[in-house]
Amino acid sequence: MSTPLWSRGEPVTDWDVLEQGGSESTALLRLWRGFMAARCFVALVLVVLQGVAFALGQTMQAAAIAISAGYLVATWLEMRYAHFEPPIRGFSTLWLVTIGVDLATFTALQVLQGGNVNYTPLFALPVLMSAVLGTVIVSLGTTATVTLLLLADAGWHWLQQPGDASARFVQAALTGTGLFVVALLAHELARRLAREEVVAQRNRSSAQMQAEVNDLVIETLAEGVLVIDAEGMVHAANPAADAILGQGLAKLPLPFALHAQPAWHALAALSRQTFARRAPQSEEIPVAQARGAAREVRVRTRLTPTSDKRADSLCVMFLQDLRELEARIRTEKLAAMGRMSAAVAHEIRNPLAAIAQASALLSEDLTDPAHRKLTDMVQHNAQRLARIVDDVLDVSRARQQRVLSLGEQVVLDPAVQVLAEEWVRQTQRKGVRIALDAPGIDVRFDAEHLRRLLVNLLDNASRYAGKGEGAIQVITTLQRAGTNRPALQVWSDGAPLEPAVQRHLFEPFFSSESRSSGLGLFLCRELCRRHGATIGYERRALAAGGPEGNEFFVSFAASENRLTQ
Repeated sequence: MSTPLWSRGEPVTDWDVLEQGGSESTALLRLWRGFMAARCFVALVLVVLQGVAFALGQTMQAAAIAISAGYLVATWLEMRYAHFEPPIRGFSTLWLVTIGVDLATFTALQVLQGGNVNYTPLFALPVLMSAVLGTVIVSLGTTATVTLLLLADAGWHWLQQPGDASARFVQAALTGTGLFVVALLAHELARRLAREEVVAQRNRSSAQMQAEVNDLVIETLAEGVLVIDAEGMVHAANPAADAILGQGLAKLPLPFALHAQPAWHALAALSRQTFARRAPQSEEIPVAQARGAAREVRVRTRLTPTSDKRADSLCVMFLQDLRELEARIRTEKLAAMGRMSAAVAHEIRNPLAAIAQASALLSEDLTDPAHRKLTDMVQHNAQRLARIVDDVLDVSRARQQRVLSLGEQVVLDPAVQVLAEEWVRQTQRKGVRIALDAPGIDVRFDAEHLRRLLVNLLDNASRYAGKGEGAIQVITTLQRAGTNRPALQVWSDGAPLEPAVQRHLFEPFFSSESRSSGLGLFLCRELCRRHGATIGYERRALAAGGPEGNEFFVSFAASENRLTQ
């Protein structure tokens, strides 16, 4: 690897910046091709002039014709095969086969044809080429060579025809001076072009990097983003906008009209209002979905800054699903509730302990069986309340959950049968079908926790299921697909859940109904984690060709009996 020029203590030029940057100057390459084409054109003109002079009967020298023809062939070959890497440094092979060939050709023609034709203007071509495509040394060296050739030509004519040759020497000196001026100006312009191109390349790289970062940020935003012009055409949309708006937005070719979908007419109207008022707008809009109920969306619009307020502005529309916003708010509420629960727990536990103790003392003095039954009920429910407080505290404090011993287990089928029938009697729910297919299987789960788990799942299914027979089905299996663990499944024929709802099913305080606390499925997940079980959701049909429904499944951990087998 070569050491950068600026680390070697050498003077740095714009050409060095281009070379060290590893990028080719496209502008200089275009100029190179232009000079190559110009050389071919000059060579062709020289050949044509020689032919025209011969046709007019003028005395022509065979050497001049041969030189012109050879120059044409050389320029064509160099245009096709010469490799140029800017700039031309020193009097290298590239200089010799291009600029050197030009100087030799024009000098030979000038000498051969004497005063018949003046080829001096053609020397401007190699001077310009060296000034634009070469370093300052190459430029000044080439110009000095041309000046010396012109002075030598004047001296040659003075030797051939002695007399007053001052005019020819003055003409050569003035031409050389003009060529020096042209060379310096052309070289300075070329250096400026190189500087501008270096800056443009750096700015373009920075702009591309910034654009890639912006695209990545927009793609990963939870908020939907639409970019709309004044005509209502959408020029960009991120995946979150497709998830929020639905209606197959991701499949529409860009740009597309926002008002093309009836469900988006309110969004199009808000965009027009933003352009009309030239100010940000904010509104909550219900957006109809292809499947399911309409979704409440908070829409905010901003206009891109522009110097011309009458045109070229774009409206950037931000879409936010209110359900997801509410879910985040509920999560924050949970954190606040966790901090408050530690203080409240003691206030709840103390009265419960007093109630349980008073009930125990009272039962010692009671002889009536009915009274004893009442005190037993008080004690039993006080114990249940104490366990519920402990469980909610475990969740709210987010501490390490107590792992149950292998001895705490239940027989799955009888427990599910009793709990499901008890729920049916209490709720008077019709259409519940129970299918038990895990005979004699013990699972690691506390009986009371299993009751709370199953009741929560059945309450959730009853909220959305139909009224027909088999609308809700409770199923146990020895092995669920994909695992070898016993499972409990609660299936209902309700409508499919929206993707936004599925993502937050087991989060605290998230519910699609305003009257629900949103803690049911969250507590189910926490109870399953405590017992080494897993809970999940999927949309599927119980039998091939049957109707699809919503299924919540629990895969239990292996019991002590199964582990020892």
